[in-house]
Amino acid sequence: MYKILIVDDEAKIRELIKKYLVFEGKEPYEAENGMRAVELCRGGDFDLIIMDAMMPELDGFSAVKKIRETSAVPVIMLSARGEEYDRIHGFELGVDDYVVKPFSPKELMMRIDAVLSRVRPQLPAETAAPPHEIFEAGGLKVDFTARLVYVDGEKKDLSPREYDLLFYMIKNRNIALSREKILTDVWGYDFYGDDRTLDTHIKLLRKSLGKSKGLIVTLRGTGYRFEA
Repeated sequence: MYKILIVDDEAKIRELIKKYLVFEGKEPYEAENGMRAVELCRGGDFDLIIMDAMMPELDGFSAVKKIRETSAVPVIMLSARGEEYDRIHGFELGVDDYVVKPFSPKELMMRIDAVLSRVRPQLPAETAAPPHEIFEAGGLKVDFTARLVYVDGEKKDLSPREYDLLFYMIKNRNIALSREKILTDVWGYDFYGDDRTLDTHIKLLRKSLGKSKGLIVTLRGTGYRFEA
């Protein structure tokens, strides 16, 4: 059973999320602020954290930064604000997804399942090491098997979502990909938010790729294409 930590200073929101988690067969835990969340993470092993951005004592962004010092547990950030700066700040800290309040509990459950299925995939029946699948173009080298990315020989540390997005675009290279298709295929569910989530991740991915960022081409009014 997945252990989910709900961090929010509003008891009603914690109770609402908790009710849906129990219904979905997950084990919920609660924290009323970021400081308590950090304490619980030091002593507990959670599969995912739902973290409110704005809280007393220690805000969600600061709490995630502190948690990331010792844990790579996936985090879905909740916020009443949807500004690009907040999204970028969260994603740079390693947040896996971003949900703007007010939100649909059903959509939140779908996002939780999508993140869990991505970060904790089912183990294959056979444990024999597969051959490494390598892609190279324009100074970019990607080892899909080892989940490694290099630009001009320099190793790049990408966020989990940046890895997923880059790998998806490479495997669908030279194809015009609409924003809707990328969101559905990479995020793993029918995305109900706006395109800013994808555009923010593309911006961060290009920043990570440095000299190779030109491989990702913007198609005005459509989406993106990886050219190689």
